[in-house]
Amino acid sequence: MIRVSLIIGIGGFAGTITRFLFHSLISRFYPVAFPAGTFSINLLGCLLIGVFYALSEKEGLLPPEWRMFLTTGFCGGFTTLSAFSFESVQLMNAGEYKLMIVYSFLTVVFGILMTISEIWLTKSIHHVRLTGKFVRPDKD
Repeated sequence: MIRVSLIIGIGGFAGTITRFLFHSLISRFYPVAFPAGTFSINLLGCLLIGVFYALSEKEGLLPPEWRMFLTTGFCGGFTTLSAFSFESVQLMNAGEYKLMIVYSFLTVVFGILMTISEIWLTKSIHHVRLTGKFVRPDKD
């Protein structure tokens, strides 16, 4: 278990550093309002996890340790969208179309809502710490 955890951790480290460098590069050459870096990373991560899965499951070209390093580790560190996409495909392949749609919808909608609410909550707490008064963050 420790060996597998280290393999995944090293892969995650490599994926995270790659994401940072790739995002910096994209943002430097395409300084637009659209989040091109994150969008590109998410799509590339989905492509990569598909390739790694196919190579390990269908072709048998990747041993289990490499699969864990590349899918859970590298792709997990590079983007979590790849894991979400992969799980959605697994549901689809299992014939769970309704569950896949519900999972996809809930993940996207609640992910956005969680981010919005956490930003609001964090700003509120910070404002209370600074002023001692609660004021809606969008009113400051």
